[in-house]
Amino acid sequence: MTEYAEADEAQILPVVAVVGRPNVGKSTLVNRIIGRREAVVQDVPGVTRDRVSYDAVWNGRQFVVVDTGGWASDAKGLAAQIAEQAELAIASADAVLFVVDATVGTLDEDEAVVEVLRRSRKPVVLAANKVDDQRTEMEAASMWNLGLGEPYAVSALHGRGSGDLLDALLAVLPQAPREGEPVERGPRRVAIVGKPNVGKSSLLNKLARQQRVVVDNAAGTTVDPVDELVEVDGEVYRFIDTAGIRRRVKEASGHEYYASLRTHGAIERAELCIVVVDASEPLTEQDLRILSSVEEAGRALLIAFNKWDLTDEERRRYLEREMERDLVQFGWAGHVNISATTGRHVDRLGPAIREALDSWETRISTGKLNAFLGRIVASHPHPVRGGKQPRILFGTQAQAGPPTFVLFTSGQVEDGYLRFVERRLREEFGFKGTPVHVQVRAREKRKARA
Repeated sequence: MTEYAEADEAQILPVVAVVGRPNVGKSTLVNRIIGRREAVVQDVPGVTRDRVSYDAVWNGRQFVVVDTGGWASDAKGLAAQIAEQAELAIASADAVLFVVDATVGTLDEDEAVVEVLRRSRKPVVLAANKVDDQRTEMEAASMWNLGLGEPYAVSALHGRGSGDLLDALLAVLPQAPREGEPVERGPRRVAIVGKPNVGKSSLLNKLARQQRVVVDNAAGTTVDPVDELVEVDGEVYRFIDTAGIRRRVKEASGHEYYASLRTHGAIERAELCIVVVDASEPLTEQDLRILSSVEEAGRALLIAFNKWDLTDEERRRYLEREMERDLVQFGWAGHVNISATTGRHVDRLGPAIREALDSWETRISTGKLNAFLGRIVASHPHPVRGGKQPRILFGTQAQAGPPTFVLFTSGQVEDGYLRFVERRLREEFGFKGTPVHVQVRAREKRKARA
């Protein structure tokens, strides 16, 4: 199956765009539909800034829900970009779920959204949200005046009326595979991670060749992870652009706290992480902590030194020293010097991604591995400690993704010797761009018979 066929398979599910003006409860309703707390929710307008996709199932039917930032007709600056994202979501959806606040009634902004919806000619289901009692139900009925058909009275917070709303949505959506039907494996998953404001969203926009993610100089513009199918060097990947990881999760507040947790979730979901580092600034503890998070999660790793256009000769010399001093434990990772804004060397990411993913999935046959281990034991045996010399008896690769090896030994092996074995594994078999895990199973001593 080609990459494009896989991408099409991933997009085969019908798509519902959830739109409305700011703070009407779109993200809360999305969480209610998908049945889990994923969309970032806070009682402040404008927490959702990009269009964010989630998989959902209702009555055995699968579909995709796209949460969007609040739509405002007179938006300027960052708000205008958010409005543009909402319009793009409408354009690419099969149906639209238009959310209004029943406790406030219809505003001019709602009327403006209705105009956009009419122009789109997409089927629209109207949700009158925040209907928690009988009185508000009367308010919801007044939403007929929007001319979009029956307003479905719901309480996203308490779940009231959500079943009827979902039934109405399924009625206007095209048929999709039933839950449980086999779906082909989609494109490889790549997460773009890094501390705030290092240029992650700019990099995704450059790769996607469109204004896909809201970009602003203010740190922390991206709050939700945003999935995007992007073709890089002839292959389609599913990119996850994530919120910048804050200094410590405990220090983040409100929606930033959930966004930080979600970033770590994005690392777990990915097969490869591109860690974006600001080359124009000294490396920080945050950068190293993020790199360690990727390694601990066992994901393939590529380091992108961004903002290379802002570095001079002196800064590059310092960076080289910082890499020798601070990044020595990540020497196995590939790195590319790029500028996301000018596009400098962004084309080098494709081959580096492919190499890292190939390494991540490499399998070494047991025969080859044991021939290699035999050579090591013969030329560099484990040092004698306390009159004992543990030996490697046998080795096997337990898994790929990342490559994990189990060594069966005659006794406990020192950490330093394990690091030596890992280094020699890399020299012999490559593994560029992937962590390599080596575990030991020491043979228990046989108890003497009484």
